[in-house]
Amino acid sequence: MAAAVSTIDIARPPEQVFSYVTDPSRFAEWQDDVVDVRLEPAGRAGLGSRFTTIRRIGGAERTMTQEVTEDRPPRRWAVHGIDGPIRPRMTVTVAPLDEGARSRVTFALDFVGHGIGVPLVPMVRRMAAKGAPASYRHLKDRLEAEVS
Repeated sequence: MAAAVSTIDIARPPEQVFSYVTDPSRFAEWQDDVVDVRLEPAGRAGLGSRFTTIRRIGGAERTMTQEVTEDRPPRRWAVHGIDGPIRPRMTVTVAPLDEGARSRVTFALDFVGHGIGVPLVPMVRRMAAKGAPASYRHLKDRLEAEVS
């Protein structure tokens, strides 16, 4: 099955959008299911960096570690899960609009099952498809509410 792809336009320059959307320490500000994030090492999440996210999924807290596999500011960032039975894969692409005054953000999200997680992947994809659009709207609202 292909990744779920969502696109949203944000009235902010690509550099500002990219910086915010790829900062794991800010995930809880716009992703409702994020409880906490720890970046290893602290600082910017560049290529090879790892971060651990605690998410509330189905009433329980789940911990997952992800690694940054692509980092091309201010255009493209990708991560993949490195542990657990269900591992996310996310690619974020930021494209300039209106000569860089606005941005189009495209999210491609998928999951890979390992062991007991394999049969759960379709359910996780459905849950993510239901919840992700609200997070993307929160991202847009938060960034557009900030004063330039």
